[in-house]
Amino acid sequence: MNIRVKQVNRFFLLATAPFFGLLLTLWISSHSLNWEAAKPPAVAASDQTILERTQTISAGLSQAKQTAQFTVTTIRKTSVLYKQTTRTMNDIVGTAKAQVSRPETIYNNRIVSRLGVPYQTVQSSRIRIELYSLNPGTYKGHALKIKLKDPSAMKMVLGKDKLGGAETTLQAVKRYGAVAGINAGGFADAGGKRYPLSTTVLNGKYVTGFEPSYKDLAFVGLNSSGKLIGGKFYSQQQLDMLDPVFGASFVPVLLRSGNRMVLPEKWKSTPYRAPRTVIGSYKDDQLLIIVVDGYDENGASGATLEELQNKLINLGIKDAYNLDGGGSSSLILNDRVVNSPSDKALRPVPTHFLFFK
Repeated sequence: MNIRVKQVNRFFLLATAPFFGLLLTLWISSHSLNWEAAKPPAVAASDQTILERTQTISAGLSQAKQTAQFTVTTIRKTSVLYKQTTRTMNDIVGTAKAQVSRPETIYNNRIVSRLGVPYQTVQSSRIRIELYSLNPGTYKGHALKIKLKDPSAMKMVLGKDKLGGAETTLQAVKRYGAVAGINAGGFADAGGKRYPLSTTVLNGKYVTGFEPSYKDLAFVGLNSSGKLIGGKFYSQQQLDMLDPVFGASFVPVLLRSGNRMVLPEKWKSTPYRAPRTVIGSYKDDQLLIIVVDGYDENGASGATLEELQNKLINLGIKDAYNLDGGGSSSLILNDRVVNSPSDKALRPVPTHFLFFK
């Protein structure tokens, strides 16, 4: 569209060029005539000669006046045409923008129709967050639909900003001034400290080096374009090709390209039901986070991974990953604990996914 506007501007300049050239010529001629008049005549001219010269000059000026009037009229018409063309071009640009955003709006409406009505929304130039209630009958939970308008609106942080540190997601949210947060990867305790499991990436760097996937552990995080990435990786080169900015590891991968992944036998039954935290992405790269409530980690409450696979497919999710669950499951929005922690209090964990306005 900008190219067409520039072409209109060139046309306007070309149309006015003769007029300015004529004015310049008249100005030079008038000064030349005055200079000649000031000079004393070398030879006395006859009255007839003077009259002829005067008539010639008068005719030239008359012609110049007519030409100038015609040029002014032409410029006015050109100016009107220029304004009309510019207005039309702007209308075309506006229409094009509306048409481009229409498919996105239609797709988003389909997503929302499956989730229901959000009961809380956060909106800024960087992010849009919508909070939904989930109650399919066998479990209760909450869902966050997140549109990252700016990839930097989501980050991962370490507990207390150090390896081996741990804090609740609420503490991390408040410390960073985030608007929302969830728990991230799994962990292992050693020497009174809490360390992230396996491959962990923070600010584009490997926290403890790359570790090939084992025992169904999978990496999940974001790349520099703000897209959810994840899966099993058996070489650092494999993961580096996806340009990870941050991410953590846990078990298992739930969906890949809209298809159910085979669940590890152990994770089908140990525990069968549990509080869960899962993260997935739609085909337009919006994120969906589901946090399921449960009163303990003994398999008697919460959701099964198969139930969550089915729910995610029904909601139109493309790729999805299971994050740490049980007492680790945490969902914070606007400094409020949204879920019901199974430990009756939030558990300190070493990694958190945070979201910023």
